[in-house]
Amino acid sequence: MQSGNVTTPFGRRPMTLALVRRQIATTEIKPGKSADKWKVFRDVSEAREVLGLQDRSLAVLDALLTFYPDNELRQDAQLIVFPSNAQLTLRAHGIAGATLRRHLAILVEAGLIVRKDSANGKRYARKDRTGEIESAFGFDISPLLLRAEEFAQMAQQVAADRAALRRAKESLTICRRDVRKLISAAIEEGASGDWETIEEIYIGLVSRIPRSPTLGDVTSILDEMELLQGEVVNILEMQNKDENISTNDAHGERHIQNSKSDSIHEFEPSSGKEQGAKPADDDPPKREPIRNFPLGMILRACPEITMYGPGGTISNWRDMMAAAVVVRSMLGVSPSAYQEACEVMGPDNAAAAIACILEREGHIKSPGGYLRDLTRKAARGEFSLGPVLMALLRANGAGMQRAS
Repeated sequence: MQSGNVTTPFGRRPMTLALVRRQIATTEIKPGKSADKWKVFRDVSEAREVLGLQDRSLAVLDALLTFYPDNELRQDAQLIVFPSNAQLTLRAHGIAGATLRRHLAILVEAGLIVRKDSANGKRYARKDRTGEIESAFGFDISPLLLRAEEFAQMAQQVAADRAALRRAKESLTICRRDVRKLISAAIEEGASGDWETIEEIYIGLVSRIPRSPTLGDVTSILDEMELLQGEVVNILEMQNKDENISTNDAHGERHIQNSKSDSIHEFEPSSGKEQGAKPADDDPPKREPIRNFPLGMILRACPEITMYGPGGTISNWRDMMAAAVVVRSMLGVSPSAYQEACEVMGPDNAAAAIACILEREGHIKSPGGYLRDLTRKAARGEFSLGPVLMALLRANGAGMQRAS
């Protein structure tokens, strides 16, 4: 294979160490390795955004591959193609000369091909007396064979990300529809609750959906939309329970006034040791893990903690936890109380709880005692950060609206 030597580009094209490494790498292809060139091309096409390629770049690569006579790229074959610009233009569907040169440079930069320039920059092959190619100058396509597995993995990951994005979009669409209709039904039927503020939060979430969202964008907004949905459903459920309790109380009063029991057994206390009685289950119910919320949502609900992060910013959970340690000390929360919260809630939720306490510092007399109380409730499965974050989001949203 004519790829054993490192050559520099012809003319004004600069030489870089990256080009040297790529040329050396082509000599390290495993003996006997082969790959279908069109399968590799399909993988590259699938992963074009990851590789930084454009549609025209793929058209040029497709044209280059047509000059390689076999369908299979082999380690022991001649993997240098040497078409002229005129031939490439013809097979690339009449692409302009300047555009052709630009996309050839993109393919080289992406590590898909390597230039093998002759002394005068021309592309040609020198043959021996038997007609076999002795040396060739043009474009070395051996990187496609070298990185065939890498391109296949890229293509699979891109396909998986696309499927995940599609599922996330579907979930967001359904959740968005449910929240919208629940809010509308609550307003139209006069359900009690601050529906105007909840609707403002909903509109704010919808307005944050970009025209071309990424998986991270959709996931973040979906988490907040699901939290809002849970809050709406919780309000409606509480109202329904209150109505049922009122109805049952009225029914119970009528039943007491009109009923007369003839059986004394109704007033006898039951014994757990009676024949056929099942022993009570003394095991406490298993506590479900507390849900983790997106960092972006917590920072929107609790913006005050941002200034305590490294450099006055919080960009990841490590920064958030570092800021929580600083705020814990500032609020006078003991290390033992914070450690207990981390063990029960988890480090992420404990840091979020500290952020919430900081946000409500003026309304909390004893931050340490308040955190211990939250920890005890969390241990019993009676505490969730969701309602707290929603309340802070509503408060911050209302405050911003008044300020504007």
